[in-house]
Amino acid sequence: MTRTAFPVVFWLPRILAAAFIVFLVLFSLDVISPELTLTELAVGLLIHNIPALVLLLVLIISWKHEIVGGVAFLLAGLLYLAISARKPVTGPLIISWLAIAGPAFLIGALFLVNWYKKK
Repeated sequence: MTRTAFPVVFWLPRILAAAFIVFLVLFSLDVISPELTLTELAVGLLIHNIPALVLLLVLIISWKHEIVGGVAFLLAGLLYLAISARKPVTGPLIISWLAIAGPAFLIGALFLVNWYKKK
């Protein structure tokens, strides 16, 4: 199948991935504080944005190779669940699982559907 045969299946995971990356970048803004120097602020923003930068690189690669995006976003969701599962399960934790791992799983599944449809 060509890319134009399923335009929604082609564009939806890419648009959702870009929106998800922006969503993750918004979480890094909590590092901004008036008492920080410019260097401390830059380092804090860089450290907080490492997951978003990795997912941006994955999005760039998966633009042509959907299998990479499918596997990487599914693994990102699983990694987040594995890391956060070490904490006691509370209401806010379950909501964060849905807000962060949920979109990652959805984007990964959409990339895999796109990859399967192209075959």
